[in-house]
Amino acid sequence: MSQPHVKKSLMLLSIALGGALGTSIRYAINVQTLTTLYPIGTVLENLLGSLLLGVVTGWALARAINPYIKAFLATGFCGTLTTMSTLAADTVFLAEDFSLTSSMTYVLLSVSGGLLLAFLGYAFGVGLAKSKRKEGEQT
Repeated sequence: MSQPHVKKSLMLLSIALGGALGTSIRYAINVQTLTTLYPIGTVLENLLGSLLLGVVTGWALARAINPYIKAFLATGFCGTLTTMSTLAADTVFLAEDFSLTSSMTYVLLSVSGGLLLAFLGYAFGVGLAKSKRKEGEQT
């Protein structure tokens, strides 16, 4: 097996393992929030995923990160924890079964909250990476 082929296989495995974990956590969140008519589970998943992806991105840009770990966390875990298709379906459900106001509140909370948490996560990730780098330089 050639070296590039091994690297691609390891990358796919990293993404698959992260995806399995992200999907499992997403399912667990949904099971815990099934009693609410409002799709709070999807909101929580998307906000948490946005925050975590911001942290990973900030860290990766400020400090070298193993590409397999980045793929595991960013593409695999955060990619399957969050969901655009469920957000879209829930938006239609809320508009049809409740009100347009409820539907638009859901979209605004999800999108603006996700963006805000991604920015905060990014800043946190950069700050954490830089502080760890300074700690390493001092020891």
